[in-house]
Amino acid sequence: MSEENTSQETGTVKLHRVLPAPVERVYKAFLDKQALEYWLPPYGFTGAIDEIKASVGGGYRMSFTNFGTGRQHTFSVSFEELVPNTRIRHTDRFDDENLPGEMNVSIEFKAVMCGTELKIVQSGIPALIPVESCYLGWQESLEQLARLVVPEIPDQ
Repeated sequence: MSEENTSQETGTVKLHRVLPAPVERVYKAFLDKQALEYWLPPYGFTGAIDEIKASVGGGYRMSFTNFGTGRQHTFSVSFEELVPNTRIRHTDRFDDENLPGEMNVSIEFKAVMCGTELKIVQSGIPALIPVESCYLGWQESLEQLARLVVPEIPDQ
């Protein structure tokens, strides 16, 4: 295969988790600005969102900053489908011209006896990003998501 074709290839990651938390809380964490800034950046990164519009056709622009080096990359998210507590579909684009194309992300939420079943598929990952690195980043993000949504903290 030629180098030109290789640069056009994209990757896909699929993740599956069950979180012992109510589906409403897990779904909310995918649409709340402060929650996303907390849990979505993988280990070693901080996240910032200017503003978010949680509606179909809306979205947000987010920056991940490497805490050690200060290097930053930014991407935009556009919501294609929002079915409360059931499904979110969005497209993502990096601002970096070296990471072309559009990624499609589908998140399925299902209330189960012990909490929430979560299925995530991200496709169209630019060839420059190793799929296994993307998968590792998602695993780290989902660990942070669990730390946010699992604790049952009563109001005082």
